Amino acid sequence: MREITLSQAVNEALAEEMRRDETVFIIGEDVAEAGTPFKVLSGLVEEFGTDRVVDTPIAEPGFMGLAVGAAMTGTRPVVDLMFGDFIYLIMDQLCNQAAKTHYMSGGKMSAPLVVRTNLGATRRSAAQHSQSLHALVAHIPGLKVALPSSAYEAKGLLKTAIRDNNPVVIFEDKLMYNDKAPVPEEEYLIPFGEAHIKRAGTDVTLIGTSSMVQVCEKAAGNLAAEGISAEVIDPRTIVPLDEAALLASAKKTSRVIVVDEGHQSFGITGEIASRINEKAFYHLDAPVLRMGAMDVPVPFTPVLEDLTVPTPQSVAENARKLVSGEMIHAA
Repeated sequence: MREITLSQAVNEALAEEMRRDETVFIIGEDVAEAGTPFKVLSGLVEEFGTDRVVDTPIAEPGFMGLAVGAAMTGTRPVVDLMFGDFIYLIMDQLCNQAAKTHYMSGGKMSAPLVVRTNLGATRRSAAQHSQSLHALVAHIPGLKVALPSSAYEAKGLLKTAIRDNNPVVIFEDKLMYNDKAPVPEEEYLIPFGEAHIKRAGTDVTLIGTSSMVQVCEKAAGNLAAEGISAEVIDPRTIVPLDEAALLASAKKTSRVIVVDEGHQSFGITGEIASRINEKAFYHLDAPVLRMGAMDVPVPFTPVLEDLTVPTPQSVAENARKLVSGEMIHAA
């Protein structure tokens, strides 16, 4: 199996789906000749032309509104939102229009579109270009939310998203665009709502999202050298969430840490932890521990920015305390 970057995997997924279905098109800022600031879409305009790789003005509410209308009338737009932080600008079109179309039409209409965007701090992009806002849209009924953790997941989840008849928001970690992973040459799709056990273990469960999956894997490697067996789970999608897989792991290990790069308060860590506490309480030897980003705007200075999100070292340290029975007070 060849290894390709996450950027290449996304590009392949889009090209394959655009060849398969002529109703699929891309719309967004600098998506054509520029190939986006991260060059993820490079080469697509040469194959599909400017009718299907559509550059827009700097007007997120406008082109998101165009995409919703296009989706409702028979096409499958892929909206390229340059930074996840700009999701605030399209909340009405996404959450009030696309998410509710199927419900408000009594099932007679749908808005099968994908919003491709990114997340992640420690990228030196400052407070308005470093946020991880996936919890905002996960809160809205009618939207599906995917968080790929590698090139393999990025391709399989994006292809599934494009074929879904519901609006889907997929967040890619912009620090991982050049990370390589094994990706099959033959076509494959990753079903939504099926978590992946990245590493089996018996002493503690580490549930990570997006880039935090890699953080959990590194922490598990450190713990293994000390004789602590950590199970690492990648939910892949948070809506729908593979609750059964998370509960099964929690019941097996009796200790759980949930790690996410979004702000800790009112976020993904709280939702997953509460479900485990409610449905696996009598199997737990300790309360589920949450590790999210600090509840502060993301700093620009590297020395402060690096302190705001979980690291392999901090995850491993908390896992040691859980396994040893020490009381933990989350920050």
